[in-house]
Amino acid sequence: MSLLSVRSLSVTLRNRPVFRDVSFEIGPGEFVGLLGPNGAGKTSLMRASLGLIRADGDSSLAQMSASDRARAVAWMPQSREIAWPIPVERLVALGRLPHLPQGRTLPPAEQAYVDRAIERMGLDAFRGRAASRLSGGEQARALIARALAQDTPLLMADEPAAGLDPAHQISSMQVFADLAAEGRSALVSLHDLGLAARHCTRLILMAEGGILADGPPAEVLSTELMAQAFGISIWHRETENGPVFQPLEVL
Repeated sequence: MSLLSVRSLSVTLRNRPVFRDVSFEIGPGEFVGLLGPNGAGKTSLMRASLGLIRADGDSSLAQMSASDRARAVAWMPQSREIAWPIPVERLVALGRLPHLPQGRTLPPAEQAYVDRAIERMGLDAFRGRAASRLSGGEQARALIARALAQDTPLLMADEPAAGLDPAHQISSMQVFADLAAEGRSALVSLHDLGLAARHCTRLILMAEGGILADGPPAEVLSTELMAQAFGISIWHRETENGPVFQPLEVL
């Protein structure tokens, strides 16, 4: 079963081709890291896959109605600013809206999804605090919790680890890995190659106007591909504590 099927997708913005003829599928139980240099088209690919921007080609999610898509995929964009001073718990509860009849308040059975998402992101102490008064990293965690509360087969997040301290970067990545272990999937864009090496089950590397590589982290994070895509040298070892990956120098 495919949770997302993309076929020959191409995006042009302001008369400039961003990427062309991109194809891939995501099935259950995958934690897919989307990598690539700035401007490679990672955000555009995710938004086009969701039907949020115009694209040529086909995406299974873009073809859905808005209501069906909201039950199939949760989306966390790169923009994090929370303007409304609503309590964190209420912000997270917004993730349940696609599952409620219009105009219905949150019934007790739905509260369990909210509580579980808050617990997973370590936000119990922030339940009653105004979301707009949180730090940038805390707001990011609250928005991840909202996406988790949506409880969809697929979660897509654009640089969710950006701005988080190391502990919360690791714990957030572990949450996405746990979703995959439970049979759901996540597609997450990342710049931290070390986190990608340790937590993702699969990597898609974008560069040069398309997908340069798609496969297991050990294959995609090769010396040759990192030099080609990012122009960097790397150090990569498999240790008793798992893979360790470190960019070294600009070539």
